[in-house]
Amino acid sequence: MTAEIICVGTEILLGNIVNTNAAYLSERLASLGISVFFETTVGDNPERLENVIRQGLERSDILILSGGLGPTKDDLTKEIATKACGQGLVEDEEALRRLKEYFARSHRNMTENNLKHDFGNYQFYPAQSKAKI
Repeated sequence: MTAEIICVGTEILLGNIVNTNAAYLSERLASLGISVFFETTVGDNPERLENVIRQGLERSDILILSGGLGPTKDDLTKEIATKACGQGLVEDEEALRRLKEYFARSHRNMTENNLKHDFGNYQFYPAQSKAKI
């Protein structure tokens, strides 16, 4: 079985941060007997990210994406990954309920960007799958 790691973030390409995620993921996959043949870093650009994902789908059994999951407008990993796979995102209603309860208990306002951010157990998953992303 082969895997490909796709790391997303312009800050990685600019050298602003060190990509420790790729090394950690490669080591963990190797310990499971999964060969990593490709590791790609792509900036926060929707077209390039979609192209990289499509290439990965052609040549690898498993794709692991890291980065681009935050609450800002340039964090599009979930949206672009599901688009590249011909899927849409489905909201996990139970997780949304728990997230709203968390904010209420914390006496904090929940904003739209909290819904986009991968916050706690609040997740979206591809429409035709129960695989969490």
